[in-house]
Amino acid sequence: MTTALITGITGQDGSYLAELLLGKGYEVVGMVRRSSTVTFERIEHIQDDICIVQGDLHDQGSLVGVLEEYKPDEVYNLAAQSFVPTSWSQPILTGEVTGLGVARLLEAIRLVNPKIHFYQASSSEMFGKVMEVPQRESTPFYPRSPYGVAKVYGHWITINYRESFDMFATSGILFNHESPRRGMEFVTRKISNTAAKIKLGQAKELRLGNLEAQRDWGFAGDYVEAMWMMLQHSTPENFVIGTGETHAVREFCELAFGYVGLNYQDYVVQDPRFYRPAEVDLLISDPSRAQAELGWRRKVSFKQLVEMMTESDLQRNSKK
Repeated sequence: MTTALITGITGQDGSYLAELLLGKGYEVVGMVRRSSTVTFERIEHIQDDICIVQGDLHDQGSLVGVLEEYKPDEVYNLAAQSFVPTSWSQPILTGEVTGLGVARLLEAIRLVNPKIHFYQASSSEMFGKVMEVPQRESTPFYPRSPYGVAKVYGHWITINYRESFDMFATSGILFNHESPRRGMEFVTRKISNTAAKIKLGQAKELRLGNLEAQRDWGFAGDYVEAMWMMLQHSTPENFVIGTGETHAVREFCELAFGYVGLNYQDYVVQDPRFYRPAEVDLLISDPSRAQAELGWRRKVSFKQLVEMMTESDLQRNSKK
């Protein structure tokens, strides 16, 4: 039986990846930080089928201990401080976890078993102030937030360990991917949840920042499949994963509110407090390499994604 270690298993991507790997017959080990309030909500339905262990990307000794005890064949590093606005208020923490945490994990793998296949969750935020449109594997990085900067470090340290120590270390440069399990602080979930609450009479308005910001949004369940495919590939490579389409925040609002029979213009208020210090205006992927070499295809369309999220929030809020 193949064993996989997932850091960040309680997050959106970790929960979908755990489901995928369990379906493929893997033994799944999920690493969580010691906390009195660990949230297992996203993995509650599979918690009996996975092994939860304590470890911390701040503490290399704990990483070595987990690797020695559970002997994973594959490691998926999905743990990060992943909310861009928080990276501005906590830039040092973001660098420690999202950047240096990758180096600690790679060094632990090198010490314990350099044959482990390693996946690093890189991000389209590394492109930031984009140097070309669309963005592909060869596009230069120009991050526009402490989060993006930390992700660039994690990306390049992965490449350095791959090239220096002949490790199977791969990076997936994933564009925005959402789902009903997305955190409430993210703009997509904020929109779908508030649209549902307004429909149910539980809220009156939705305050947002830049409605013209454009993103390449896909479904997280599709993207974790690409992660797995990368670790089954014959050689460790970097791959851009996205839809190749771009949509504005305004369009997301239009679809979500339209799904519940409302006009977003009656409820959405633009608020300067939610503008980024340095905006990333247009992120759009060129996923052709992943499609050609991995055979990966997204299955859920943008419209289906928005409707899936809004319907889920409608059902959840109607139980309150």
